[in-house]
Amino acid sequence: MSDKGEPKEFIFDLLGYNPSVEQWWIHQDEHRQRLVAGGERSGKSFLGVNDLFGSMYGMELIWLFGADYSETSQEYLYCIDAAAKLGILKFASKNYNPGEIILSTGTIIRTVSGTDITKIGREAPDFILVCEAAKIDYEAYLRLNARLAQKRGDLLMTGTFEGSVGWYPQMYALGQTPNEDIKSFSLPTWTNLAVFPQGREDPEILRQERLLPSDLFQERFAGVPCPPAGLVFDEFRINHHVREIEPDGAVYLAVDPGYAGAYAVEAVQITGDRVEAIDEVYEQGLTTQQVIKICQMRPWWSRVEGGAIDIAARQHQAMPAVAEVWLKEAEIHLRSRKVRIVEGIERMRTFLKINPLTNQPNIFFDPRCKGIISEFGGGPNPFTGQQAVYRYRMGRESEIVSEEPEDKNNHGIKAMIYFLVDRFGFAHGARKERVAKVTTLR
Repeated sequence: MSDKGEPKEFIFDLLGYNPSVEQWWIHQDEHRQRLVAGGERSGKSFLGVNDLFGSMYGMELIWLFGADYSETSQEYLYCIDAAAKLGILKFASKNYNPGEIILSTGTIIRTVSGTDITKIGREAPDFILVCEAAKIDYEAYLRLNARLAQKRGDLLMTGTFEGSVGWYPQMYALGQTPNEDIKSFSLPTWTNLAVFPQGREDPEILRQERLLPSDLFQERFAGVPCPPAGLVFDEFRINHHVREIEPDGAVYLAVDPGYAGAYAVEAVQITGDRVEAIDEVYEQGLTTQQVIKICQMRPWWSRVEGGAIDIAARQHQAMPAVAEVWLKEAEIHLRSRKVRIVEGIERMRTFLKINPLTNQPNIFFDPRCKGIISEFGGGPNPFTGQQAVYRYRMGRESEIVSEEPEDKNNHGIKAMIYFLVDRFGFAHGARKERVAKVTTLR
């Protein structure tokens, strides 16, 4: 409850909004960031708009933000209706793309689209309601936070899980732990008693539970993420390992050639004890010559001083070796050495691990590195928009059955491993620890 203006209960009464117990937990929470993982037809959009109006006293600017304008359309109409009920609607544009609502209180509500990320930096809103938050990318989330800093504004994110990988379910997990920054909530479908009057035991809810796989039911109806089993790097966390990085100094290339899967080039810089991936070229169906041309267009190209590549890139298969093409076409010498799968995984793991002295990992990825981030489980595959993570071979009971993972969805990861091993050597002594961990998981 705010000490400015009327209590939320009063505003809700004027709006004819009668929150359920589960909804009241969300409305009364005082974290500046709240994440609401709603099931299908759980009423999360309606909840978001009512919370906005219950909190808006003294606010000048409010954003309705979506991956594109269409994601804000429902909330935009709800805002017009709410303002009319309160008798404070002064103006509302007919279209929501973009849309603007002006209230007689002086408050302005605008729709903002993630398709034009550059516009996010032009204003300082007091409150942002993110519509279908799971569909925006992590870079947009970071920029929204930056925009709220000036006025110490609030961020309310509502959405249904679009698969249980990516920044949204990871942020949900963070919000389930005691912390000062973010609180997350599940708003199951059956809490919307207007649509499902018998709640959890409503016949339609029970029918969906019978028809759907349990993990899909948990995601789409219970509002609970179910991450894929067997992730190779379960240490990876968006909030720990991904941040915007300022390019500075020499650049090195980590390369894993490919064609049908992906051709991955990670642009890396070394800052003190940290390895930072500042950018990425992640392409499908292109030759080495074509990938080189893309790299040469990037602003960091003039600072490239070498790098590492898969040792197989030195093989001649009725054509020049890939490493030779890089040397001839780009004048870039890429080193290589044999890296066994398990040893490479252990080398990467030592960098992902949180350093107890700094409370940070020793490797970071800029949000632009969407390919490798997707392989870690931090977002959707950039080619398909679907979940495609690097994972171990699993048995029927979801147990790990091999110390070696499936050789797919790992192109950026392998490229980075080649670079880490070339630069820092192998992580001696880590193999025994990992074997014990895998045995325990079995």
